[in-house]
Amino acid sequence: MLIADDHPVVRRGMAALLSSLDGVQVVGEVDNGEDAVREAQLCRPDVVVMDVQMPGVDGIKATRRLARAVPEVAVLVLTMFEDDETVFAAVQAGARGYLLKGADQADILAALQSVVAGQLVVGPEVAQRLVERLGAGSVPAQPFPELTTREREILHLIAQGRNNTAIAEQLGVAVKTIGNHISAVFAKLHVASRSEAIVRAREGGLGRMP
Repeated sequence: MLIADDHPVVRRGMAALLSSLDGVQVVGEVDNGEDAVREAQLCRPDVVVMDVQMPGVDGIKATRRLARAVPEVAVLVLTMFEDDETVFAAVQAGARGYLLKGADQADILAALQSVVAGQLVVGPEVAQRLVERLGAGSVPAQPFPELTTREREILHLIAQGRNNTAIAEQLGVAVKTIGNHISAVFAKLHVASRSEAIVRAREGGLGRMP
């Protein structure tokens, strides 16, 4: 098993936890998606335990690359993000499993065994919605699938040139809440400024006036 997580403490703790499980051997640890793809191609683990938000190549993009390069390697996403859009993006990218950090050892071990066997593992709270959206094979294309619905909405308003106060008033939330969402957007899109975010948003079709 290969572990990909950009937080050293979390990554080492996860390695210690997973190594303690019967039949599980951790063969490597990386802190970004690009290294995850490279190491998986080199050591060919049965499973890559993948975080979503990482610097450079994020977990969704890395999963997509792994599905093309080494389809026999299963990806189990283990993350803090539980919104539908991130779950769907991960599964569409090729992940065979999706668990939230904090899952107990029994759930993690069961998920590892299931994804190695080729099964799809998601939490029961999202399973039905996943079937509804993916079962018919007609998932509407969404720009920036790594963003939540609210984050995409805020990025759209940013691309229209609105400031944080105007966005907060329109959405009926605190300005601080908007600031927190924007910080998350910047991290997920790997941009450092509002102007960069606007360029990315408009390239993705957001920001158009009705």
